[in-house]
Amino acid sequence: MWTSRTKLDLIIEVWEKLDCESVGAAEIEAIGEAVRGRFGEAAVESPMRIARILADEGAALRHSEIMELWVRRFSDQPHEAEFRNLANFTTLDAAYRNIRRVENLRRKFVDASDKEGLRLLRQELLDAKSYLLKNSRERKLDALSRHTNREIAEWLTIWLQSPELFENWIKMRQKSAEYRKTFSSGEQ
Repeated sequence: MWTSRTKLDLIIEVWEKLDCESVGAAEIEAIGEAVRGRFGEAAVESPMRIARILADEGAALRHSEIMELWVRRFSDQPHEAEFRNLANFTTLDAAYRNIRRVENLRRKFVDASDKEGLRLLRQELLDAKSYLLKNSRERKLDALSRHTNREIAEWLTIWLQSPELFENWIKMRQKSAEYRKTFSSGEQ
């Protein structure tokens, strides 16, 4: 039925065949089924990754549906209880609290030599970072929301590179003139 030879091409082909004005949970699930049928279960991408691919192609996204789908799918995975509510990066305060929770979870996985937990945690943060960067370019959002998304993506970048340094880095970042000017409303 599908003519695409690569997973990326198949994702785009299915989206084009669906001929929808915007992409939400139903469309992402349909794309996932097509990928599963053609390339197997291991090839199915997370909802946020599929959304990012489609957004790069010009699709309008129904963000709340995609996030809910991600949470539903994630609840079926190992470490579901530990990962619950980690995707709340909607405000600077929520992001800071979640990164602290993520760091505690990372330490727990390191102490337990849980490589799969560490891998899943890293992958979820990479997906969240990609989603935030995409939103930071979304012209439909107001400037402060775009700046907030970009800022939180930067935080995740620092944490992913050097989690042990994040706490010291964030304190310095929040004291910087640029940060205070951009986020002067007192939210952090």
